[in-house]
Amino acid sequence: GTFTVRLLQTSTFQNTSFVDTEGLGLLEDIELGSLDKRTWTIRFYQPWVRPALPRSDWDTIQNMIKIYLQKFNHLINEGAMEKDVPYPFVAQCIGGCKLYPNRTSQAFAYVGYNGQDFLSFDADNGTWVLSQDTYLSRYVQAVLQNYTAFTELVAVLFNDTCVDDMEVFLSYGKAALDRQ
Repeated sequence: GTFTVRLLQTSTFQNTSFVDTEGLGLLEDIELGSLDKRTWTIRFYQPWVRPALPRSDWDTIQNMIKIYLQKFNHLINEGAMEKDVPYPFVAQCIGGCKLYPNRTSQAFAYVGYNGQDFLSFDADNGTWVLSQDTYLSRYVQAVLQNYTAFTELVAVLFNDTCVDDMEVFLSYGKAALDRQ
């Protein structure tokens, strides 16, 4: 069948110095793990998730999460101050990949702002697309388009790494998926 991995992030920016971030990883409706809010480390929910990948891969993933969240929080706060965005506000991100029975895949990433669709990532051509045409969304789109290292990282993570890791999770989590 078709399977989807989704990574969910909700970041509540209370002010310029306090951000509360929650994260959750799903394979279909199976919760794989979540992000510890204080340490930004992964909490595994299924007994087969941690052994599915080598420890060095998990260390790399965890370090990438920490770097991403530091940069994300900095960029969002910088833009909020520059564009006089009132605090508090919420940024939500969902990213992942879908694997089809014919072994083709599709990557996706969406960004929300205060519960509204804001931007999406076109993985085929590596561009950020407006979901709403506002002064703020155009500004964020321009920042992301110019931040090529981040855009390239998103493309590699969801086009390649996500699919490769999902295939491993599908074999390790077969019994759990069959029960679903």
